[in-house]
Amino acid sequence: MRAPSQEPMKIGTVDVEEFSRNLARLVEEGGRALAAYLKPREEGRNSDQFTEEVTEVVKTLGQVAEYWLADPERTVELQTRLGKAYLDLWAASAKRLAGEPAAPVAAPDPGDKRFADPEWSSNQFYDFLKQAYLLSTRWANQMVSDTPNLDPHTKQKAAFYVRQIGNALSPSNFVLTNPELLRETLTTNADNLVRGMRMLAEDIESGGGDLKIRQSDSSMFAVGRNLATTPGKVIFQNDLMQLIQYAPSTAMVLKRPLLIVPPWINKYYVLDLTPEKSFIKWCVDRGLTVFCISWVNPDAHLAQKTFEDYVREGPLAALDAIKQATGEDKVHAVGYCVGGTMLAVTLAAMAVWGDQRIVSATLFASQVDFTHAGDLKVFVDEEQVRMLEQRMAERGYLEGKAMATVFNLLRSNELVWPYVINNYLKGKAPFPFDLLYWNSDATRLPAANHSFYLRNCYLENALSKRKMTIGNTPIDLQSIKVPIYNLATREDHIAPAKSVLLGSKFFGGPVRFVLSGSGHIAGVVNPPDKHKYQFWTGPRPRNADLDGWLAKAKEHPGSWWPDWLVWLIRQGPTEVPARIPGDRALKAVEDAPGRYVKVRD
Repeated sequence: MRAPSQEPMKIGTVDVEEFSRNLARLVEEGGRALAAYLKPREEGRNSDQFTEEVTEVVKTLGQVAEYWLADPERTVELQTRLGKAYLDLWAASAKRLAGEPAAPVAAPDPGDKRFADPEWSSNQFYDFLKQAYLLSTRWANQMVSDTPNLDPHTKQKAAFYVRQIGNALSPSNFVLTNPELLRETLTTNADNLVRGMRMLAEDIESGGGDLKIRQSDSSMFAVGRNLATTPGKVIFQNDLMQLIQYAPSTAMVLKRPLLIVPPWINKYYVLDLTPEKSFIKWCVDRGLTVFCISWVNPDAHLAQKTFEDYVREGPLAALDAIKQATGEDKVHAVGYCVGGTMLAVTLAAMAVWGDQRIVSATLFASQVDFTHAGDLKVFVDEEQVRMLEQRMAERGYLEGKAMATVFNLLRSNELVWPYVINNYLKGKAPFPFDLLYWNSDATRLPAANHSFYLRNCYLENALSKRKMTIGNTPIDLQSIKVPIYNLATREDHIAPAKSVLLGSKFFGGPVRFVLSGSGHIAGVVNPPDKHKYQFWTGPRPRNADLDGWLAKAKEHPGSWWPDWLVWLIRQGPTEVPARIPGDRALKAVEDAPGRYVKVRD
């Protein structure tokens, strides 16, 4: 008799013993992930807000269901729509099974990367699954759009929630219904799932009990080492910000300095990533004396810092410091996103006070009217703002991860589910990507300031309606007479181009409206050397008709940066010898990028 074989038993390409061992390891790593989730809750360091959020979703979608189920005829109509679509799919699939050609009943959008694997089309099972999913989600979306008794805000919320549920339930997100994932699992004997579960546990631990999805290999980056490396000095600081003055790289510079006001809901170095992508370095290399605010990552002791405090201790304090550092009291200013909104508010208040130190303003993807503010308005109504204020009152601030989650959900099929699949199901670490490292470097928001911003801008749209006050001073955007370069980005999901376009009509002075290709970040951080996205110039907008404006606009290849520089120099071309940070009244506090930006959430 021959001795029993010592070779492991295999079924096809699967090593059964190895597969079994990996399943045991998967259970072990799953326990670690569960422990990472439960521990901070058992210790009282974390509490779930899921109940409030789920209640909001159920209440909103309940209004949609109520309309369709209240009338038997409508209920039958609803069922008939989906039933007919499934029957058409079944008939097409039967023809294909019989060897006859059959056009797909439903096809994904051209830009939908979830179904790129060839088996989604070549394999009849996966093709049927894909089409059934597409039919179901489109039926659900149409059900919301065809509900006539919803107010616009409720309909927008319902559409957003249905879209998020549909994105989450995509067959591409599960091992057994994704051909690529199933191949990976069988080929590696489920080692991919073990690696993925290990990363899941690490990311829950990193998030303090909440899942913080890694979008980039964070070990490859460090602020001050290979990000935010443009040479400079912190020359002023207060409770809310450090002011960085960058070292010149040219012998002569424009007489008027440039002040950058970044958003306080993100960190400033999105404008100073790697040297090849740095807008700040590009400006310095072209003879601008650049100052940039680096906002503090606030904790509870700054809970009562108001929007007015941010105006006074941010842009206005920076203008005072620039005067001491350079002797100049005429400054160009740039505001990005909510930093641009704050800059517009500051300019309107300065106009009332007779303060003329800012002689031109550039707004990057910034809104001053919030009528068309996009899906961020889903999260802002009286009830939700009140719940958020109660949550902020407990700690004195809004956690950075809360805002990061909201921004990621706006593009969940790009910023959430691809990383869930890659990290936790394929078991592959994400590539190092500077922009996504910055995206995950969230910052906290002080309660009083954030509450004012949500209520006055998103909830009441007070700025464009002339109902906002700063320091008991009513402000009006029409009082802003300085030239404005107003940049929108065509695919922006945070400050939609339509919203920025409409905002141009509210300023009292000359406005150059420019539309850049791509989105909220890539459309702004678009170095000329990359030759990536185009931009459009045209007449000053008078309404929110983006298509109408584009019909009259001129398209230009490449980056808008050189166009902006020509515009800026036109506001004042006089040059002076370059200024060295810290060589006048204000001495250097520390090297750029400073301490504030390095504080993690």
